[in-house]
Amino acid sequence: METVTYFMPCVYAFLACIGFSLLFNIHGAAGMLICAGGGGLGWLCYLLTAPLVHSDIIQSFFAALVISAWSEGMARVRKCPVTSYLLVALFPLVPGGGIYYTMEHAVNGETELFLETLMHTLGLAGALAVGVLLVASSVRLFTSYRRREPRR
Repeated sequence: METVTYFMPCVYAFLACIGFSLLFNIHGAAGMLICAGGGGLGWLCYLLTAPLVHSDIIQSFFAALVISAWSEGMARVRKCPVTSYLLVALFPLVPGGGIYYTMEHAVNGETELFLETLMHTLGLAGALAVGVLLVASSVRLFTSYRRREPRR
């Protein structure tokens, strides 16, 4: 693939995260750039894993891992809560289209399409949640292990 194929979607995700940073009142240009950088980095991971895994659910999982690790690291560096970095950076991966089409099929009475899109959308949302949970739990486990007093 061409470099533009990877570069432009990441730029769009970066710009979208800048907009959400304004909406969530992220203070300072550095905070906005960190949030947007996480969104662009997550989208890059999503695109780079496509030829390897051939499943958008697994791609979302790996992107959530990268975004969570980025957010945890930047929150530690800036001594800020990780939640704001994480929420803004995850926005490009949220399955909004899947939610819309799931409801459209439900309203139109298309039961089979409704169930198919529902399960796919839940899979995407679950992959994001598990990716975030895995990194957050690992970081919490590591920090609690390091804070524990040494045995004498």
